[in-house]
Amino acid sequence: MLYAVSKRVVGAVARTIYRPTVIDADKVPTTGPVILAPNHLAVLDSFIVPLVLPRPVAFLAKAEYFTGTGAKGALLKWLFTTWGAIPVDRGKGRAAKESLEAAEKVLRAGGAFGIHPEGTRSPDGRLYRGRTGVARLALSTGAPVVPVALTGTDKLQPRGKKIPRRHPVSVRFGDPLDFRRYSGLDNSLPVLRSITDEIMYAIAELSEQEYVDRYQRPGAAAA
Repeated sequence: MLYAVSKRVVGAVARTIYRPTVIDADKVPTTGPVILAPNHLAVLDSFIVPLVLPRPVAFLAKAEYFTGTGAKGALLKWLFTTWGAIPVDRGKGRAAKESLEAAEKVLRAGGAFGIHPEGTRSPDGRLYRGRTGVARLALSTGAPVVPVALTGTDKLQPRGKKIPRRHPVSVRFGDPLDFRRYSGLDNSLPVLRSITDEIMYAIAELSEQEYVDRYQRPGAAAA
């Protein structure tokens, strides 16, 4: 109920001010488990995707957003909590495993879960190699993956800017990808890599970003 009210209020204001263009949202299943896999250009990406869909979409969020103090801390906690965000402590060794477990819980309950395969925001607007968490999630739950292309969000909220500026934004959804044919191969690294690459290529086609076949952070271990 709280999610619905806050989404209605925030959504009405955001749509009036920013007028996002939404393309092919009807490709997202309205019921049942589904994984949304968007590119990642700005902090606001995790808010924009749920904003343009009729069903709730859960994303992971840094635990710090839920533990801040003062008026700002209270506001952030309220915003992320009501928006369905799931806190994760990225400093913990088990963070990746706990993140996947939280995502699986949402999907097994028939919900929608959003995950940025790149792992972090693009530093230059290009699309970087995806990490295999999205593939592991698809195989462990059997949920379809809908590729999502966000454009303009890096101009809407450039790095270092806290207040969004006015700039055209579009959200384009692709056809759901079904990977159940790989059921039982959750521990096969070649299969996980192949699934992840298929998802990234689908995002690249939708977003028309230049694709870089390497991880964003230099020296990052391959997944």
